[in-house]
Amino acid sequence: MSKPSIPYHQPALGIGHEGNELVYLQEVLKTRQMMGDGPFTKRCHQWLESHLQTPKALLTHSCTAALEMSALLADLRPGDEVIMPSFTFVSTANAVALRGATPVFIDIRPDTLNLDENLVEAAINPRTKAIFAVHYAGISCELDALMDIAERRKLLLLEDAAQGLMAEYKGRALGSIGHLGSLSFHETKNIVSGEGGALLVNSAHFHDRAEIIREKGTNRRQFLRGQIDKYTWVDLGSSYLPSELNAAVLMAQLERAREITSARVEVWNQYYAAFADLDAQGRVKRPTVPKHCVHNGHIFYLLAGTLEERTALLAQLKAAGIASVFHYIPLHSAPAGRKYGRTAGTLAHTDSCSERLLRLPLWAGITAGDVARIVEVIYDFYRRR
Repeated sequence: MSKPSIPYHQPALGIGHEGNELVYLQEVLKTRQMMGDGPFTKRCHQWLESHLQTPKALLTHSCTAALEMSALLADLRPGDEVIMPSFTFVSTANAVALRGATPVFIDIRPDTLNLDENLVEAAINPRTKAIFAVHYAGISCELDALMDIAERRKLLLLEDAAQGLMAEYKGRALGSIGHLGSLSFHETKNIVSGEGGALLVNSAHFHDRAEIIREKGTNRRQFLRGQIDKYTWVDLGSSYLPSELNAAVLMAQLERAREITSARVEVWNQYYAAFADLDAQGRVKRPTVPKHCVHNGHIFYLLAGTLEERTALLAQLKAAGIASVFHYIPLHSAPAGRKYGRTAGTLAHTDSCSERLLRLPLWAGITAGDVARIVEVIYDFYRRR
C-alpha cells in the first residue's frame, strides 16, 4: 500500500538547527545512564510545574500509566464506580476496570464533544468515587461545574488531559485543575517523546503516595533524598518511569512548546475559516470552542451528516492521497465496555458524533498548499452531492 501524499500527522521534531533533540540524546548516551529520573527528567518536571502551575509533575512511560496511577491514588476497589464519557480512548476506562471498579458511561455535549456536565449528578450513587473529565481535541470540559459537583458530593475530579497540553480553561492549564491530571507525549500528540506521559499531582494529599506508586510501591525516592536509611515495599505500584532518553527528547520539545502550539493553531484556524460556508449551509459542523477556553490546535474535525456520508468522504480523500481518520468507537458499545462498564442514560450524541466525525491532517509544518488541497477535495465532494 502506497503512503498518502499528505499524511495525517507528523511529529514536530527539531532535527538540526530547530531544536535540541539530537543534542540532548547524545548527552544522555555519553553519560551511559539511561534509566529514569535523571537530569532531563528533573528538568521536564520543573518545566511542567512552572508552566502549568501544578505543585508536582511526575513523568511516566505513557499517559496510560498516568491514568492507572490516578486510579491507584483514588484507591478504587471492586464495587466502586467512576463516571466518564464513552467517547474517549480505552485507557481511561482500562485504568478503572483494572482496579475492579466500574466505568459508568454518560453522554457527551453535541458542541464540544466533552462529557455533559449536566448529566453527571444523575449518574452518581453511593458507589461513585470519581469523575473522569476527558478534554477532547484539547478543548476543555466545563471544569467549574464538574469541580462543584465533585466537592459537593465528596468525589475526586480526575482530568484526562492526554490531548490538552498548552490548552487552558479560564486561564488555567488543563490537567492542573482537578485533583489529578494526566498528559500524553505519544508521537501523535502535539509535544512528543515517542512514548510518554505525565501525572500532575494537584492535591498535596497525594504527593508522597504518588512517588511511591511510581517507584513500584517502594519508598525509594525518600531513600534517595536521605529521608530514610533504606527503602522497601510499602504500597501497590508499578514501574511507571520513562527512560532518560525519552525525557531528553521531551525536554527539547517542551522548549519549543509555544512555537509548536502556535503553528498548529494557525493551521486549525485556516481550516476553521475555510469551512465556514459548508458549516453555514448545514453540510458539516465545525468544532466549537467556548469563549472561556483556549485550545491547542490538537485536532481539527468535521462532523458530516451521516455515517454513509463520512465513509464516502473518507474514500474520496484517500483516493486523492490524503490521510484522514475517525475517532472513537464508543466504549459503551465495545465488547469490553459491555463487560466491564455500564451506561447511565441514553448516549445519543455519543453514537451520532462517533459515526459522523472526520479528523483532518494537522501538524506543525503542514504547508498552506496542502491545506488548500484538502479543503478543495472536501468542497468538491459536497459539490458532487
